[in-house]
Amino acid sequence: MKVWHEVTETLLKLTQNTNESERDETIASIEKCLGVREKMQSQITAPFTAEEEVLGKELLTLESSIKEKLTLFTKQIQLDIFETKSKKSNMKSYVTPYSNVMRDGTFYDTKQ
Repeated sequence: MKVWHEVTETLLKLTQNTNESERDETIASIEKCLGVREKMQSQITAPFTAEEEVLGKELLTLESSIKEKLTLFTKQIQLDIFETKSKKSNMKSYVTPYSNVMRDGTFYDTKQ
C-alpha cells in the first residue's frame, strides 16, 4: 500500500506539469506509473492493518483527483491538436485562397 501511495503521489505531480516542451516525457512517465499501479493492483488483498485502512481512505480521495487531472491533461492535449489543425488549414487558405471557391465556369489563373 505504501508503494501504491508513492506512485499515486508521483502521478499527481506528473499531471500538474503542463509545459508543452516536456509533454512527451510527461506522457511516458504517466504511462509508466499507470503500468506500475496496474501490476500492483493484483497484489492488494485483504485483511488490511489499521495503517493500511487509513492509507486506503486517503488513496480514495487521491484517486478521484488523479482521474480529474488526467481528464484535464487529455483535454488540453486534444485542444492543442485541434488548434494545430485549425492553424494548418488557415495557413493553406492564405497560401491558396481560391482552392475552396466554387468553380462556376469562370477561369482562375492557378499559377503562382
